[in-house]
Amino acid sequence: MLNETRIIKIPLASAAEGLALFGPQDKFLRLIEQQTEADIMSREAEIMISGPIREVESMEQLFTVLQQLFRGGYTPSERDIMYALDLAKVMQADQLLDLFKAELTTTFRGKPIRVKTIGQRHYVKMIKKMDVVFGIGPAGTGKTYLAVVLAVAALKEGSVKRIMLTRPAVEAGENLGFLPGDLQEKVDPYLRPLYDALHDVLGPDQTAKAFERGLIEVAPLAYMRGRTLDDSFIILDEAQNTTPEQMKMFLTRLGFGSKMVVTGDVTQIDLPRGKRSGLIEAKRILQNIEEIGFVLFSEQDVVRHSLVQKIIVAYNEDAESQV
Repeated sequence: MLNETRIIKIPLASAAEGLALFGPQDKFLRLIEQQTEADIMSREAEIMISGPIREVESMEQLFTVLQQLFRGGYTPSERDIMYALDLAKVMQADQLLDLFKAELTTTFRGKPIRVKTIGQRHYVKMIKKMDVVFGIGPAGTGKTYLAVVLAVAALKEGSVKRIMLTRPAVEAGENLGFLPGDLQEKVDPYLRPLYDALHDVLGPDQTAKAFERGLIEVAPLAYMRGRTLDDSFIILDEAQNTTPEQMKMFLTRLGFGSKMVVTGDVTQIDLPRGKRSGLIEAKRILQNIEEIGFVLFSEQDVVRHSLVQKIIVAYNEDAESQV
């Protein structure tokens, strides 16, 4: 019974469908085959899967889901295929059908912006529901990008009157006072990822106009002291580089009708040795307050090049081995 095998066949509607599922020169198929004991063959207008029952059922779900996504107008990327494969191993790939259907908004060029992982979907729901949300996890999980997308959507629909973007300026041991230029020129390099997200959603021209009209404001964290922000969508990026005092100062700026999203990666702290991270402290101190949301992303949520995911896993394993 344990060694029982099974063969199933999945019909393909067209050559284009086969290409979408298997990738150029069968690249996706080879990646899938490396992670399953099932044999997968493509012959004429069908996929034939054979092997141990559990493996075959997992692969059947994977290809059926990918097929439905393609027929629904979505062409899966390599990243999507690998994520779907991870989910299919625990028979959860069908969750992707809802995931990729919903559009958050579109880029200024009209390309749909969607959540790419279950972790991202949870994050988006949490931001829509809560006034204060922490998004904590590795680079490439869309923490900052999705926060900016939702901030722009809130501004467009009138639920907030402005967007405030801020980061602590401590990377690479530099001090703002020693950088050339006026405040805006000093701050720009630190806020580049936030600008990139704004340009993607609004376009460079609309972004520039929003800055001119004061609808979007950027400032280093130190300049937030003494302000109370009403009817605003406030994003604190790179929050792992705040001190506990800065984090408390920032969180107490929350005004009426406002939302705050705090993003950071606790594995990339650039604070001087011996200084505690405000992000780590905030999670410890605030995690029992029901009205504050905490979303913890994993390497599975990384939506950059698939190699980035492997790099993060390797670094995590190395850090754990040295503890």
